[in-house]
Order: sequence, then C-alpha cells, then structure tokens
Amino acid sequence: MNYQTASSVTARLGADDKFLSGGQSLLGAIKLGLAAPEGLVDVRRLPELQGIAVAGQTLRIGAATTHAAVAAAADVRRAIPALADLAGRIGDRQVRNAGTLGGSLANNDPAACYPAAVLALGATIHTASRQIAADDFFQGLFATALQDGELITAVSFPIPKTAAWQKFKQPASRFSLVGVFVARFDTGVRVAVTGAGPGVFRCTALEQALGQDWSPAAARAVKIEAQGLNSDLHGTAAYRAALIPELAARAVAA
Repeated sequence: MNYQTASSVTARLGADDKFLSGGQSLLGAIKLGLAAPEGLVDVRRLPELQGIAVAGQTLRIGAATTHAAVAAAADVRRAIPALADLAGRIGDRQVRNAGTLGGSLANNDPAACYPAAVLALGATIHTASRQIAADDFFQGLFATALQDGELITAVSFPIPKTAAWQKFKQPASRFSLVGVFVARFDTGVRVAVTGAGPGVFRCTALEQALGQDWSPAAARAVKIEAQGLNSDLHGTAAYRAALIPELAARAVAA
C-alpha cells in the first residue's frame, strides 16, 4: 500500500501492527518468538523520513536513513564527524546497509550505539505529532517516550564544538560492551554511555570533570561506581565501570 505521509500511516496502524524500518532488531525478535505483530508496515520509503541536511548549527537526519548513508554523508562528516564514525562502526556491512536511525532509537537496545550519540549531543527526536528532547526520550530497557503507533520521522542534532565516540565492542555481536560519546558545547560538556547499564545514560561525573578540564587525564581521574551496571559473561560491572572513564579519555584524545 502506498502511503503519502507519516500521519496517514499512523492513522491506519492496527493495534497489533508494528512499523518496519530496516528490521535489524524487530525481525530478529520475531524469529526468537519475542515479538508477534499482527502486521508489519514498511515506512522506509516515506518522503518525510528521508534526507540529510544542515541548517545553521543543526544537522537533521531523516529517520529512515541507513547507518551506511549516515557514515558516508558529506554533510554529517563535516558537521559532526563523530556521528559518521559511530554509524560506520555499527554491526557489519549488511546491518549498516539495512538498519536505520529511527529504527535503532525506537528499539532502544541497551547496547545500541545511536542512543549514546543522540543523548550526548542533546538531539531532538521528531515524530509525526511532536518533538521529544533526548533527555526525555530514553526511559530504560527497550523503553522510550514513544506512544503506541507514534512514528519517528527525523532527528535534529545540535552541532558541537567537538565530539568523539569510543566503543569497546563485544566481538561476536559487535554491540557495545561499553560505548562512550562525548560532546563539547559552549554551554558545557555532555557524556553518554551505552552498553554498561540497563539503558543509555548520561555520566554527570565525567561531564563535570571534562567541563573543568577537557583532557584525557581529567577523564581517567573519574571513578565510576559499579553498582547498578551490567554484569554478565562478557564483563563484570566493575570491568564496565573501569572502561567508562578510559573510553572517555580516549574520546577526548581522539
């Protein structure tokens, strides 16, 4: 079926239907029996979900833009090189050419890469009906501020003075065992961590330290508590706690 607008899609969405925009998370969940939607609505070709553009100090990326397209886009590489770097290191080539920005954010996997960039850059998530600040969007394990049937259409990123991404990946899945995105603005520093906890989160201790002294040494001097962090066969909570300031230091040095 050919829909012309995002609002027309959301109006026709059934109670047990799901949006499909790449399917790198949803299709896997269906195969494992973790999701059983009545129907799938492919939104990748909606015009409102397309495009990459810079206007003033803002980079806007359509929600259906693939990771590979973000990594290769000249506008992204000029405006926020760290975002292009992050996109270019997601998964493998197949995932990067199928997965999309909006799909990743809507799924909000606790080890996904994009949430760290969106949160650290203080981005705005646009839907067919409203705008949601990154600080309000991520709400824990696979949970977001999206309402049932609400479709992400684009993400607007403020362009920072500097930003960098460091990822310690789990070799088999290529997800972040720990990933740290740092962004420096005239108004201060924002640091977001993925993979270490039940969801992406800002690290205020690193933000304060780097706000006073933008240096690898300042980042490494920060001690992160292990309590509340993930502990599994890939790494203990203490190991992840030690990785966070180290990856932040490498990001600052990059």
